[in-house]
Amino acid sequence: MPEIWLNYGITDVVLDIRAENLQQKIDSDGAILEDSAINEKLNSMDLSKSMDLMVLHNSKSIQKIISSLFTICEQKSLPFPNVLAEKRIMNQIKAGMPEGSSINEFEKNELSNPNLVFLAEMEFDGLFGYETIATRLIRKFGQESMLTAYAKRKGNLPSPGQPTESLEEAKNFSNNFEIQGIEVVANSKGIVDFSIGHPSKTLEISKTLESFAIQDIGKQKSMIISTGKDSSNDTLSKSLGSIWNCTNAMQNGGLAILVAECKGGLGSDALQQFTEDRFPLEKLQNPTQYITGMEDLLFLKEVQKNFQIGLVSILPEFYAKKLNLVTLSGIKDSMDYILKTQGARQKVAVVSDGARVLPR
Repeated sequence: MPEIWLNYGITDVVLDIRAENLQQKIDSDGAILEDSAINEKLNSMDLSKSMDLMVLHNSKSIQKIISSLFTICEQKSLPFPNVLAEKRIMNQIKAGMPEGSSINEFEKNELSNPNLVFLAEMEFDGLFGYETIATRLIRKFGQESMLTAYAKRKGNLPSPGQPTESLEEAKNFSNNFEIQGIEVVANSKGIVDFSIGHPSKTLEISKTLESFAIQDIGKQKSMIISTGKDSSNDTLSKSLGSIWNCTNAMQNGGLAILVAECKGGLGSDALQQFTEDRFPLEKLQNPTQYITGMEDLLFLKEVQKNFQIGLVSILPEFYAKKLNLVTLSGIKDSMDYILKTQGARQKVAVVSDGARVLPR
């Protein structure tokens, strides 16, 4: 019996699946950068100047960049970067930083800071095509621009891995700020590449992500999908991106089961308001105001017309039912549910790094 480990929050859970039920295991690909190559690229920055490193989320690849920067600065007797983050993730990032280093809370007014360098790992995104530093900035700080980006979406279905007008809107928004970014492309094993520069330019590294992430697997009737890392499944809104990535590989009438802890809850105002009966679906088509996560609610309702979605998480069952998701108590229960509803001989595709692969 094959043993497959899937990420679930800060831990991994094991999926026991019979060989005759395993269609294939889908993981991210790509050659990993050696430490020497990482250090060489980071040395291209002027590290003698003060750097305020704004870390937008946590992951192993992000921790690797931070520790490499600190090591270089220590070896050259240069000042360490001043690490910044949102309050909700400060402890996670601090845990992966070198001993004795400090981290401070990021203040919005610091966007005018000329020493500001944003650090994030690129993924796919249903609205923008790619999740980049620029799209993270427009989501956090550009409410009015987000309404325009939402209006420029490619229809009502997610468009991960595709060039979009919405991404151009994010690029234009980031051009309002004299900032720098370190845009990382990684897989489940480590850093594949990264780009340094203004966020409107670093997003061009999306071609590298696309080069190893797209996998032709044919249409699948049953899929079990893990996001691949904690920062991609801390909320339902973030986790749904892995479903969007797999949409083109799902058969009509199929079943996709998302394995995502969602310890941070729903993760968006639109999902929250909808589950509380305060967000009519009619508002999704031509809204006059952007509500955080509107696109996820729109995509969810559209893809559910084609296939069913199950969820293994710690979210209260109340929320899942409101969103028409099949609630499953654990990874074993999800496998049992597939065999019960799809047939004992059902072949299951298992996606272990859903945030960084694009099956089709």
